[in-house]
Amino acid sequence: MANRSIKSKNLSFFEKYLTVFVFACIILGILLGRSVPELAVTLDSYTVFNVSIPIAIALFFMVYPIMVKIDFGQVLKAAKTPRPVGLTLFLNWVVAPFSTFLIAWFFLGYLFAGLLPGTEIIATGQEIELWRSYLAGVIILGIAPCTAMVLMWNYLARGNDGLTLIMIAVNSLVMVVVYAPLASFLSGISQVPLPWETIAFSVAIYVFLPLVSGYYTRRWIIKNRGWEWFEKKFLRFIQPVSIIALLATLILLFTFKGEVIADNPLTIFWIAVPIFVNAIFVYALSYFFLARKLKLSYEDATPASMIGASNHFEVAIATTILIFGLGSGAALATVVGVLIEVPLMLMLVAISKKYCGLYAKCHLGEEQCRVVTLDRGICEEEEEKMVCDIDDK
Repeated sequence: MANRSIKSKNLSFFEKYLTVFVFACIILGILLGRSVPELAVTLDSYTVFNVSIPIAIALFFMVYPIMVKIDFGQVLKAAKTPRPVGLTLFLNWVVAPFSTFLIAWFFLGYLFAGLLPGTEIIATGQEIELWRSYLAGVIILGIAPCTAMVLMWNYLARGNDGLTLIMIAVNSLVMVVVYAPLASFLSGISQVPLPWETIAFSVAIYVFLPLVSGYYTRRWIIKNRGWEWFEKKFLRFIQPVSIIALLATLILLFTFKGEVIADNPLTIFWIAVPIFVNAIFVYALSYFFLARKLKLSYEDATPASMIGASNHFEVAIATTILIFGLGSGAALATVVGVLIEVPLMLMLVAISKKYCGLYAKCHLGEEQCRVVTLDRGICEEEEEKMVCDIDDK
């Protein structure tokens, strides 16, 4: 028998109050945009090959800390769990992109189009209708699957932590190859044609470069300083960097869009509706139907459904800024994803736990433990400080 209790993990200070910080950045950005309108313009004037240096630095540090956390050696274990890994790949690269497009087109291109008037000139010099810019931003957001933060949502839902890590690693690698052509194709359908080479360049800067940097950083530190120093010192130091960089970028975003938001306060709501509806659709399809058809356990079904429903908003923001510009409607649409990410995912965590009884192999009952790795069971201390025992596999 294994008798082990583990101290409960909590969201970091920034993650716990992410929505509050985002709203604070919105207010600060709007105030700066009205009081010092030249600030964002001046910062964005420092460019190399049409890429803003301040934004490039901020966006790199958004993604880099996430990549450092990924153990790419875990990808090799994916062959042992083909069904849940296959499900999350199907959701992220077959279902979510096209459901995002259809749902966003219905709401932004049909139902709400008359409520989103006006045009804008994007970074390429093309003038497009605002609703098309918002639509493109939602599409680019919907194509990017969530990475690091889904580890926390999975933990709170008591899913399989080891499998979640594998899914994140596999999706990160697939994103480097698939993200650019898929985003270009769907954006072209929405009549906002984007050269796939441009998207590929943005993915190279904000996904591939941080991925390679993160991989070698992790490898060097573990080799020279050891795993314990890497986990307890380096990761704790770098953990808040990603969100701080994100918040700094948001201030610039809303400095540019402050006037638009002040004149159209419901714009955020109109954009949030299709993002919310799509997340619920993908999650429900996976959790209540596909995962059960595949006879997955609750622990495996939960991370697959969570990853499918959430988005990698850092990459989406980076891509839209590079292609459409810092002050574009598309960039604003991706920021809305940040606004609703935390409350939406916490809601899905609660739904997962509430309906865990749908799965025959659910381990959430009292006096039971959840499986948290691929190889063995580990007992965990619940919020009520309940300690449980299970047999080692």
